[in-house]
Amino acid sequence: MFRYIIKRVLLAILTVFIICTITFFTMHAVPGGPFNREKALSEATIQALNERYHLDEPLLTQFGLYMKGLLQGDFGVSLKNGREISNIIGESFPISAKLGLMAMGLALLLGTVFGSVAALKRNKFIDRVIVFLSTLFTAVPSFILATLLLYIFCNKLGWFPVWSVDKPSYVLPVIALSAYPMAYVTRLSKTSMLDALSQDYIRTAKAKGVSKWLIIFKHALRNSLIPVITYAGPQIAYIITGSMVIETIFTVGGIGSKFVTAINDRDYPLIMATTVFLATIMVIANLICDLLYKAVDPRIKYE
Repeated sequence: MFRYIIKRVLLAILTVFIICTITFFTMHAVPGGPFNREKALSEATIQALNERYHLDEPLLTQFGLYMKGLLQGDFGVSLKNGREISNIIGESFPISAKLGLMAMGLALLLGTVFGSVAALKRNKFIDRVIVFLSTLFTAVPSFILATLLLYIFCNKLGWFPVWSVDKPSYVLPVIALSAYPMAYVTRLSKTSMLDALSQDYIRTAKAKGVSKWLIIFKHALRNSLIPVITYAGPQIAYIITGSMVIETIFTVGGIGSKFVTAINDRDYPLIMATTVFLATIMVIANLICDLLYKAVDPRIKYE
């Protein structure tokens, strides 16, 4: 298992490096620059800024300088406000992390419960209701749901306040973020549970007179969680750092909104930092999920 972890870590480092390379050269291939849209700046000032941030150097030189700083833990400074990017991420990521983890936790919990109930009550009324709701939430885009929630519960009913830095309300953003993954996990759990219930070991347990609930929770549910774990890994990383639309609608100052602003401003260092940050979280989440397979199913062996 130790050799497997080492190989996965090396593969993760290679993956992050490839993502850095593609992002860096694609970003610079787009015409224009971070200072070109500053109408108040003269050509001499823009040239001086390009020299200061090494944007006048060849691309390979710029890439080498960036990777050197990245290996030293230096994300650089924002080209728009001169702030340390590590400070920007340090302020915005905890908000996105809290929002994303709450949303994914709710999605996994409710999705697993609803999917299991739908499988156990197959072709009955409650199964049809769960299937209908899961299909509905899968089809409705998150930004549409977020807009409806904001309009109904904030503007019309006044049950929840609009986002405030001093008194943030995570209820509506969490619901909007968790709706789609919850629906997907519900359908995934139902399929996995039905497959698990049809296995020979379940029939054997029933023949031996094992309690129905013991069969469900100890055998069927445990083995049906493997596809859910596979989905949860990258989805957790995505929902934490990829909730830019929801953050924009609810004016949440998370890392997603910072990423959108960086793209609009051509803030190269901030774009690179958020991309590297997302890629790192993604590969770590995938690695953790692979290791969790062993805890869920001892029959799995790592080679």
